[in-house]
Amino acid sequence: MKAIRHERYGGPEVLRVVDVPTPTPGPGEVLVRVRAAAVNARDWHLMRGDPYLARLSAPELGSRGPKVTIRGTDFAGVVEAVGPGVERLRPGDAVYGEANNAFAEYVVAPEGVVDHKPKNLTFEQAAAVPLAANTALMGLEPVHRGHKVLINGASGGVGTFAVQIARARGIEVTGVCSSRNLELVESLGADHVIDYARDDFARSSDRYDLVFDLVGNRSLGALRQVLTPTGTLVLSGGGVSRGGSMFGPMGLMIRAMVAGRLLRQRVSVLVAVPSAANLATLTGLIESGDVTPIVERTYPLAEAAAAIRLLEVEHARAKVVLTV
Repeated sequence: MKAIRHERYGGPEVLRVVDVPTPTPGPGEVLVRVRAAAVNARDWHLMRGDPYLARLSAPELGSRGPKVTIRGTDFAGVVEAVGPGVERLRPGDAVYGEANNAFAEYVVAPEGVVDHKPKNLTFEQAAAVPLAANTALMGLEPVHRGHKVLINGASGGVGTFAVQIARARGIEVTGVCSSRNLELVESLGADHVIDYARDDFARSSDRYDLVFDLVGNRSLGALRQVLTPTGTLVLSGGGVSRGGSMFGPMGLMIRAMVAGRLLRQRVSVLVAVPSAANLATLTGLIESGDVTPIVERTYPLAEAAAAIRLLEVEHARAKVVLTV
């Protein structure tokens, strides 16, 4: 099968289209014929081994090169075969989910992180959902109807889902984004939109029950400043490609974990765990019309390098997807 692979760290130029053996599903696993796979910031972080500190802790990374060499996490496709013990899914089912090695014609994934594709989505739209929407769903867990949330990075992959999920739950949403994305964030249902080039949300007198930071470009003090006294700060991902960094967004996260033990405000570094149960919740929101994936552009699998370049260098809005 064809797959996108890299054996050394670097920019998109290190990615190659290669032939590799088609995997076989083991117990509790499904083999999916991939129809589409989404690009995430996670892909360029792993591709570059950036930040360098992550090479000492991330299971996919090694000090000198990647341990997992085929990129990609989100996928949508059709079940080709199932391993022993699989009960919910059958060959021929249209599904979506998360797994390593998704930038390929076939992917093997545990049944517990795969679910039936929403009926009203194309494969390209469905592939845009799992990692980003699950992150948004889990990040918003501390708040409910009547609360106020500020989303820093509202026009990105996670942000566009977070705006929609929050509005569906009756939460007042303020989105922070660039000038060119104001209309997009407004169209998703944000009650208020802040252009970060013109206004600094940290100087505002508004206070929020939750600040969901998806960018990692502000200090811990600035993010806490706009929280209510008992509010929650959720940090997830962030950072931009500058050709290599020692700490990247991990620096902010480390400071947050230390400070969180001393503050009345809650500070959380989000680890979004994939699950079929969360996908089922997202499917419900999607099929009801409350949430719609936004795909800025699609590329064929062979042009994965161009897709990642668009995401990390040109700061694509919402999601970028590969067709397989």
